[in-house]
Formats: sequence, C-alpha cells, structure tokens
Amino acid sequence: MSNVPTTPAELASFIDHTLLKPEATDADVVALVEEGARLGCFSVCVSPTFVALAVATARGRIKVATVCGFPSGKHVSSVKAAEAAQSVADGADEVDMVIDVGAAKAADFEAVEADIAAVRAAVPGDRLLKVIIESSALDDDEIVAVCRAAEAAGADYVKTSTGFHPTGGATVHTVKLMADTVDGRLGVKASGGIRTLTDALAAIEAGATRLGMSGAASVLAELAGDTPAAPTSDY
Repeated sequence: MSNVPTTPAELASFIDHTLLKPEATDADVVALVEEGARLGCFSVCVSPTFVALAVATARGRIKVATVCGFPSGKHVSSVKAAEAAQSVADGADEVDMVIDVGAAKAADFEAVEADIAAVRAAVPGDRLLKVIIESSALDDDEIVAVCRAAEAAGADYVKTSTGFHPTGGATVHTVKLMADTVDGRLGVKASGGIRTLTDALAAIEAGATRLGMSGAASVLAELAGDTPAAPTSDY
C-alpha cells in the first residue's frame, strides 16, 4: 500500500500511545503524554480517570483518547454512554468503546448496534468514536457483522482489541477483513500484540489507519535505525 510509512514521523502519526494498566499513576500519565508529544504520536490513550490530567498536560500538543466500557464491554448501554459523556466533558478527543462481545457471539447484532448507538449519542460528531470488537474472540462472519453494526450506528472507527482478552489481539488477517468490510468508510485501528516495527508495518499494510501500542518509542527507534529498547506490554 502506498500509505505505509517510511520515516519515524510518518509512523508516529498512526500511533495512539497507550497506557491502560490499572496500576498506572498520575506520574505515569504525565510521562506518557510528554513522551507521546515528543515522539509526534497522533494521540495518547488513557483510562477515563486520567482524561482531565492528560488534557491539561497535553496543552494541545497531542490529542487525548480514552476507553469506555473497558475492558469487558459488559456494561449497561446507559452506563457506557454516561462514561463517554463524562470523558468528553473532561476534554477527550476520542472514545474507544468495547462492544458486548457476548451479544455478538449470540448473533444479536441489533443489540450490538443499539449499544454502539447509545454511546454515539453521547459523543458529539466532532469527537471520534472507535468501536473495539475484540476480534480474536469472534469468527470471520461475526467480525463482518459487528463492523457493519458499528458503521450503521455511526462509529468513526472499528478497532480490533482491548489488549486484555486472553484470546489475543490484532492479526493481519483480521485487520484486512475489517478494512475490506468498512472499505474506507470507517477507519481501522489495530491494537493488542503490536510490539515491533514488523508488526506495525504489517498492520498498516493490511489496512490499519491507526495503531494502538505502548511501545512506540522502541518501534520508532527501530525505524530510525537506532537500537530499540525492549518492547513494553500492549497496554
């Protein structure tokens, strides 16, 4: 694909520099924002409790994303919507919500769509809504159906994974399937298991338009030809 990045700056523009560990502290978030801004990443992605701090630290230098219904997706839709609304009020530019994976496994895609629509109603059109489908827990038909539900509900992106599910994260096959399904009408975010430059470029080659990763510094150093640090966890 012609959009595969060849410089660290180009690759950084794809990256949501992510910290979603439950033991993260204020100091960790401040460090994340400073590093993400220095590296030129598209955004930082933090837990909802840290959105206001991340926004204050960013001072407009980098966008701030957060999660909703994370990581299980097993939250009442009105609760997800309230969480998303609070994050928007705190200054989040983007919200990454988790679907009810069980509803998808039960082929209740109307429920999946309604859940996403409830969050979309709480996230203004000038803020991006990404839908985490937990792709490793779904088969191909379910992935296609959930992507279609996300599009019908007004989402801006579909996203592979939380990084917390035991079945795994993004794969090249899944990213390509999602990209083929939305066919440029929505963005595709690959996350979970993207630890190396090879992983990152393969996901973009498959159709990812955004990457969720915590090891941005080491991957960008690798592309620059520097000795990379050991990759960190996915979240």
